Amino acid sequence: MPPHNHYRNAEYLLNVAALKQLPVDEGREVAFAGRSNAGKSSAINVITDIKGLARTSKTPGRTQHIVYFALDETRRLVDLPGYGYAKVPEAVKRHWQGMLQRYLETRESLAGLVLIMDVRHPLTDHDRTMLEWCTRAQMPVHILLTKADKLNRGPGGNVLQKVQRELAANYPNASAQLFSALKRSGLDEVRRVLDGWLGFNDGEDADKKEPRAP
Repeated sequence: MPPHNHYRNAEYLLNVAALKQLPVDEGREVAFAGRSNAGKSSAINVITDIKGLARTSKTPGRTQHIVYFALDETRRLVDLPGYGYAKVPEAVKRHWQGMLQRYLETRESLAGLVLIMDVRHPLTDHDRTMLEWCTRAQMPVHILLTKADKLNRGPGGNVLQKVQRELAANYPNASAQLFSALKRSGLDEVRRVLDGWLGFNDGEDADKKEPRAP
């Protein structure tokens, strides 16, 4: 099988509105999170090479479900609700912030988080909150600085270096890269990270993931 073809096997599994509706907590899953309009759905669609797998909402912040995609019987991709959109009611924001925090800190099968940031507006207060939750949960994070095609190579590289310096200083469990869904650039790098988290690198069984430390 050509490398990374397993992501083309992604199929919609279910969406949930409460943690009690989550699938059985076994195997491995990787979640995608990010500020509304940062390009999360586009990133998932390009990574899986399936157009329209993750639906993009015309109204940012409207999607308020956790959406699951199955890669095989034991591996999943998870699309978390976008955050940080001003027009979402405050009560809804608080509900989903609490739910996301509990998910990140308690989900045993969660092997890593892909955090989506617009390269022109990285490390917002909401992004840092996510990084802090993941640090407490000992959760590895890989940041996609999306829409990299909007910047020339020099400025884009400067943003990446600045982000990497802050991660090294404050969030050592996180890494970062430039990514463009439009140009399909950065695909190999993020797929390599996903391969490691999901146990594709060495044929490892997904259900043998070591649990995170409490």
